[in-house]
Amino acid sequence: MSLRKNRLLTPGPTQVPESARLAMARDVVHHRTPQFRALFAEVLAGLKEVLQTQDDVLVLASSGTGAMEAAVTNLAPRGGKVIVLDAGRFAQRWAEIATAFGIEVVRHQVTWGQAVDPADVARLLVEHPDAVAVYGTLMESSTGVAHDVEAIARVVRPTRAVFVVDGISGAGCVECRTSQWGIDMLVVGSQKALMCPPGLAFVTVSDKARRQIESIQPQSFYFNLRLHLEKLRGDADTPWTPAITLISGLAESLRLIRGAGMENVWRRSRRLAGAMRAGASAIGLEVFAQRPADGMTAIRVPDAIGAARLLQRLEERFGLKLAGGQGPLKGKIFRIAHFGLVDELDLLATLAALELVLLELGAPVALGAGVAAASGVLAGGK
Repeated sequence: MSLRKNRLLTPGPTQVPESARLAMARDVVHHRTPQFRALFAEVLAGLKEVLQTQDDVLVLASSGTGAMEAAVTNLAPRGGKVIVLDAGRFAQRWAEIATAFGIEVVRHQVTWGQAVDPADVARLLVEHPDAVAVYGTLMESSTGVAHDVEAIARVVRPTRAVFVVDGISGAGCVECRTSQWGIDMLVVGSQKALMCPPGLAFVTVSDKARRQIESIQPQSFYFNLRLHLEKLRGDADTPWTPAITLISGLAESLRLIRGAGMENVWRRSRRLAGAMRAGASAIGLEVFAQRPADGMTAIRVPDAIGAARLLQRLEERFGLKLAGGQGPLKGKIFRIAHFGLVDELDLLATLAALELVLLELGAPVALGAGVAAASGVLAGGK
């Protein structure tokens, strides 16, 4: 047995509020009952508020990748064409799913760490007027980049294509006005800013997306969104057995988020992001993304130290769990979340731990520099 605390600051899974954990420990109820339907109705209303949408929200018992698959197989027929804005590991997943189902993919590849230029999307839509969908990302958690989803939606809206956004890690912590901006389908996961364990995924469906769904033969059974929409509109229910326990926990987390108010949640994320970036810079570390997201930060690690060594020592000494890089960034960066229950003290403690471990590993660090810089941002209320 160890007396050391474990501190989870990865960009998913995230810390889960105590009230949500307790809700999931209660007796399981039957899902075809007035008791559960009332809870489910509350969750749907909460999701609409948090995701800033007036559209239907579908609840799937799956990981976020399951919802991504549903967003591909219900919008693009086999042999159809889609545009994928490939700017990171998770954006690549859109292309991998589409390819697996025999869909032609036009990949717009962007250097990792850079954001998608909406002008490039407009050009691609002119070059490929037969594309039925454009797939992008709100916050690419493999790189820490925030994409200008609002501007991209603006160029997609007049075309026949539907605009689908992976908001799995970003929705609920960074500004995303789904209906107002014209996002046709937003895909979200439970284990990020929504502060629940993995296992639930959510899909918003605009009228434009609904028409596209109804115009093609879906390529799936469990993820047949027509069935989900019909059941939601008919009985305000799900076609298959829902993840009752997770939905009970989600209800509690959504109450906390709604109680804070989305504008305040977004503002809090911006403030924590500013503090983390200032602290990292003061330590002598470089933020990786050229257009950094507010929900998480990806930070370069000096080659002489290496990310794997740094992360291992942070966990051994402090129980601090951060995430490493993926693909070409493996061993080169680490990633830290500042959403959900992550607060000011979590970030200050992380910066202090980074200073101590970097010094231990031979980096020239002035102890307290990162904490002081972050504290200055927090004290200023930025």
